[in-house]
Amino acid sequence: MEKIVLVVHVLAALGVIGLVLLQHGKGADMGASFGSGASGSLFGVSGSSNFMSRATAVFVMIFFTTSLTLAYMASDRAGSGSVVKAHAQQTETAPAAKADAVKPEMPATEVVPK
Repeated sequence: MEKIVLVVHVLAALGVIGLVLLQHGKGADMGASFGSGASGSLFGVSGSSNFMSRATAVFVMIFFTTSLTLAYMASDRAGSGSVVKAHAQQTETAPAAKADAVKPEMPATEVVPK
């Protein structure tokens, strides 16, 4: 089930990216006169923005829903533990280093006067 939601999530993300890149901004009227071709599009001048914005909204809703679903699935699978608490428990149960450990002695060197 999680893999299906992940595939839908990736497809929705690609759809949002593609639709946002295809849309013209509000300042595209000046660019349209230099050969952008917005007036000769498949949906006409206003139909393109209406269809594209609605399709983008649908893909964004799908992306948002799958994001929440994947987050819920991940939290449900992981349990209710905390990463910080788990690390603290591991450090508490680890054996402490002995303070009375034998330190290697440095060999004594003689200072010979010249």
